[in-house]
Amino acid sequence: MKPWLWLPPKLAHDLSPLGIDLYSLLHPERTPIWSSFTWKNLVFKNRLGLAGGVDKNADHLPAWVRLGCGFVEIGTVTPTAQKPNPGKIFDRSIEDSALWNKMGFPSAGAADVFYNLKNFKADSQLPIFINIGKNRATPNDMAHVDYVSLVQHFHSIADAFVVNISSPNTMGLRDLAKPEALELFLKPLATSQNQLANKKPILLKLSPDLETDDLKRVIDTSVKFGIDGFVLTNTTLSRTTQKSFPNEGGISGKPLQQQSKMALKLAIAHLGSEKAKKLVVSVGGVMTAEDVFERISLGADLVEVYTTLIFSGLNFFRKVAAKADESKQEFSKF
Repeated sequence: MKPWLWLPPKLAHDLSPLGIDLYSLLHPERTPIWSSFTWKNLVFKNRLGLAGGVDKNADHLPAWVRLGCGFVEIGTVTPTAQKPNPGKIFDRSIEDSALWNKMGFPSAGAADVFYNLKNFKADSQLPIFINIGKNRATPNDMAHVDYVSLVQHFHSIADAFVVNISSPNTMGLRDLAKPEALELFLKPLATSQNQLANKKPILLKLSPDLETDDLKRVIDTSVKFGIDGFVLTNTTLSRTTQKSFPNEGGISGKPLQQQSKMALKLAIAHLGSEKAKKLVVSVGGVMTAEDVFERISLGADLVEVYTTLIFSGLNFFRKVAAKADESKQEFSKF
């Protein structure tokens, strides 16, 4: 029984922070251990984490520890605070196991998020990825300034950065992945990163709507500028649901599953031997424990979820851990 699905989608979304904190109190603080691994001195007790977009301002990190996350991606964080896009920004389809949103990076801003994260990191070793994005009012030719400022602001406490240029909900953001823009965007980001004494990994979050050749080009350009890995993928503009959603805004959940898996397979194949140096995170349409194990078997180092928490519940992380322990799941890559 999932009583939150009886509520209107926006109301359920607005009440979810309270539900997350209260429900987490029913669980121990010990992080479940399965398929642990270490990357760049980061220890992941398990490979399943929270996707960006859920805990935008790092308000609920202790709860995610109790719920069983192996890591958490917070954000998207913008340099200064901004509100969501106007109008309707959230909906769901139970029959499609899908969410639709056009939130557009609502954020408390870098200063508030830094405060929350610093307090949490003082007592926790849970790996935290910070998903960063530009403010809505920042033009694309100045976008790198916003991203550089965020890397500099958080580099002392971030475990890794996820550079979000793939959300469909900030007008023109995906244009930064186009050939004429990507190098101009990545070069100052890489330069700034290399100048920091405490350099942290940078991952690029990609769109599921990239054509095959465009995905390969983005990967090649990213490797050229020393990007450390990829998050595959963001929400999609494609519409394959039974329920009719607006044309703008992104779809997540089960309708994204095949696109996300295809992007993962293409990225792994195209990286080739370069894959050993990169971190690949798979997200999108991961709805069951079997989906988690499949993404790892396809080459993902880590897996993230968002939408399945709506349809399966907040106990998903511990259900996957129990399934891994119960079946002693063996992954072909290890």
